[in-house]
Amino acid sequence: MACQSVQYIAAIMDEQALLGLNPNADARYRQRAMAYFEQLKESQDAWEVCADALAKGIYNDDHVKFFLFQVLEHQIKYRHDALSGPQQQLIRETLMKWLQGQLMNSQPEKPFIRNKAAQVFALTFVMEYLTLWPKFFFDILSLVGLNPNGVDVYLRTLMAIDAEVVDRDTLHSTEDTRRNTLIKDTMREQCIPNLVESWFQILQAYQQTQPEITCQCLEVVGSYVSWIDLNLIANDRFVNLLLSQMSVEELREEACDCLFEIVNKGMDPVDKTKLVESLCQVLQSAGFFHVEQEEDVDFLAKFSRLVNGMGQSLVLSWTKLVKAGDVKAANDTLQALEGKVPLLLQLLVHADDDISANIVAFCYDYLHVLKQLPQLTDQQKANIEAIMLAIMKKLTYDDEYNFDNEGEDEAMFVEYRKQLKMLLDRLAQVSPDLLLEAVRRVFNNTMQSWQTASFMEVEVAVRLVYMLGEALPASHGAHFTGDATKASVLQEMMRTLVSCGVSGYQHTSVSLEFFETVVRYEKFFLVEPHHIPLVLVAFLDQRGLRHGSPKVRSRVAYLFSRFFRNYASKLQLKLESAFSRHFYPKRLTSVNAHIDPPTAESTMPGDSQLVRSSQG
Repeated sequence: MACQSVQYIAAIMDEQALLGLNPNADARYRQRAMAYFEQLKESQDAWEVCADALAKGIYNDDHVKFFLFQVLEHQIKYRHDALSGPQQQLIRETLMKWLQGQLMNSQPEKPFIRNKAAQVFALTFVMEYLTLWPKFFFDILSLVGLNPNGVDVYLRTLMAIDAEVVDRDTLHSTEDTRRNTLIKDTMREQCIPNLVESWFQILQAYQQTQPEITCQCLEVVGSYVSWIDLNLIANDRFVNLLLSQMSVEELREEACDCLFEIVNKGMDPVDKTKLVESLCQVLQSAGFFHVEQEEDVDFLAKFSRLVNGMGQSLVLSWTKLVKAGDVKAANDTLQALEGKVPLLLQLLVHADDDISANIVAFCYDYLHVLKQLPQLTDQQKANIEAIMLAIMKKLTYDDEYNFDNEGEDEAMFVEYRKQLKMLLDRLAQVSPDLLLEAVRRVFNNTMQSWQTASFMEVEVAVRLVYMLGEALPASHGAHFTGDATKASVLQEMMRTLVSCGVSGYQHTSVSLEFFETVVRYEKFFLVEPHHIPLVLVAFLDQRGLRHGSPKVRSRVAYLFSRFFRNYASKLQLKLESAFSRHFYPKRLTSVNAHIDPPTAESTMPGDSQLVRSSQG
């Protein structure tokens, strides 16, 4: 009776319903196809039509093939336990017959079909590997050999298994987690060495002829290395093969990613240091440390990520060894870490921000190590200064930044700047005096010739002063005093900022940075109130509230309200004294007065701001 129902559906509904699978089909056919799909899913045996069609390769239409796999996927995922033994056997036979058919095809299936097939293979593996199909991998490997179509499906299946069993981003129930752990344990015991050997053979066989398959295999190795025995991968023959692929243009990005995963593998800190050092020696000998000679920025982005991983691994090893009290091994690891700093600096200062951003985490961790050392060597101090200079250079806007219409690229640079600020804050913890001196040098040099300097130079010089407020503790210059003989470095820079005329620089970025900095250091005006009139004029004229840019006007309005309202009571007497010397005394009756907007008739800077009496 079941056989009759299958034949009936196939003969009467199949062809017409399948017409609706075409993306260009009209709504009536699409609805019929959906209804047919639901019927096949819920039927106890009608799905066998799909299995038979897959095994025999009856249909050539790609959308129909995908549909057949979807039906099979539903049975495995939601009804596997309800299937009879012969039906489960039918699924296994269907998959192997379909795979066998791929070996004979001159052209592989479309990628979306191969991906769906891999998902179905992976689901079957998860359901049956521990019980019904323990020779899953051996059956597939013995069938596909080194056939490129078969190897492609095999590798896609391994990635699909990783997504089902290993991927930490996927939420699993307690039962599924227990099952997945048992699957990995069983694989380690029974087949992982065989899988690793198959990967080596694939990488070796196809690196010259099939770059796509080779890259797939490198991705598989990188995914599985986190939970298999590292010695199977981190050995001379495998690592040498990977390193040789670093020199092949089509493979080197994926080889970089694979090496990154190997380096990130959890292991004994001494062994990790040896692994990283051996990799670095080979990479350096092969010329990969000559960053300035490499023109491929996509590869350098991958390479900087690899260097970042190696650096962070060394920092982690050093931390563990220090905690364990192994002084000699910790010193060896610190020496290895120091040896990577020149490469770090090359990548950090690179013109491409993506390359630079990829190394920030290593730089941050290295500075954290220096912070914990009882005393810094001259070389370490030189490294700190080099990092400072790199940060200051990379904080600078480039010519292509669109201030009027900020898009995705501009948003990415803003985020990148936040990472650099993180580094600057860490630098301030390691060596506040060095940082303060470096900022003072850059700021003073720029302010001496701001009229002829580019807006990028001027903006970053002011921004560095602004950033010091959060980076430095009060004991290292971020304070103000009324005693001129004890004036802090920051106080001196603020004095220069408000008096040198840079507030008139004709660029929105400089204007905004000036006012942001003035408001950040409002307390400066408590100790040097004679600068208040200059700043208020800047707020109220064409540099601030009358600026040509709506963006500047809007932000300055907010900053002015903060500057005036938050400190009006504290500044009252000093404001009165200052205004009495710079403005018409009769026009000042209250420090809490409202200020009329400047008028077009004003001819003098001081006449464009009138302070009138008010009770507000």
